Amino acid sequence: MRALKAVLLGVITTMLGAAASASPVTGRPTDGHIGLQPAVTPVAEQIHNFHNLLLLIIIAITFFVLALLVYVIFRYNKNANPRPAKFAHNTLVEVVWTVVPIIILLVIAIPSFPLLYFQERMPEPDVVVKANGYQWYWGYEYADAGVGEYFSQMVGEDEVEDSELYLLAVDYPLVVPAGATVVVEVMGRDVIHNWAVPAFGSRVDAIPGRLNQTWFRVDEPGTYYGQCSELCGRDHAFMPIEVRVVPQDVYDDWLAAAVEDGGDGASAASVLASYEAEQAERTRLASSQD
Repeated sequence: MRALKAVLLGVITTMLGAAASASPVTGRPTDGHIGLQPAVTPVAEQIHNFHNLLLLIIIAITFFVLALLVYVIFRYNKNANPRPAKFAHNTLVEVVWTVVPIIILLVIAIPSFPLLYFQERMPEPDVVVKANGYQWYWGYEYADAGVGEYFSQMVGEDEVEDSELYLLAVDYPLVVPAGATVVVEVMGRDVIHNWAVPAFGSRVDAIPGRLNQTWFRVDEPGTYYGQCSELCGRDHAFMPIEVRVVPQDVYDDWLAAAVEDGGDGASAASVLASYEAEQAERTRLASSQD
């Protein structure tokens, strides 16, 4: 028993130490971090709140069942109970273990339905993007803004500056303005894919012949990563999603350039490159002053 306690204590200490030492990075997975990625959209915040509620319920059920098992093991083993009772049923117990799960499910259902409605009801969009899933890359189209479809493909390991972003970074990302309500219309062009960005709380199937929708609103500029979450074939693991959230003025410049030469053109790419260089310089100056 002491050995088991020591092992459990060691595991818990290791897990807590890893979680404390790894500060989560917004918008991408963090090595050694425990838990969900930080939420950056209203949908993701509500999902996290619902997850935390479920976690409390699961923990309570787990400890209750564990306590019952421990009680039964010690109270009704052969040594403590050499002459077992002959009855086989208990009406009260059977009523309780039927009613209590129903109550638990009702407690779970009450917040889940508003969350589903909040996720599925598309608000009035500021930006509409069509995301097409191909084997194995994404195509993005801003039809309302006059930007034709451009393709977003994973960049090679030797082209990624930050090694942690290998399998996540793409050559031409999806670009949206900060603070805008973005509706993403998702469709598969060959097989079923899935457009999923954990920090957004977005996860929607891209099905051939069917248009699905999701939405998000991110207030803070940044780069957010996701991946296809359906087993869509051989290169499923090499189908990342990269979303650049930029200030409105930068988005306007990018959109104007994208209308001219497409989202994967040199002019549109240079707008993002200039913005990133400016942000990097600001970060460098801020760190040097500290």
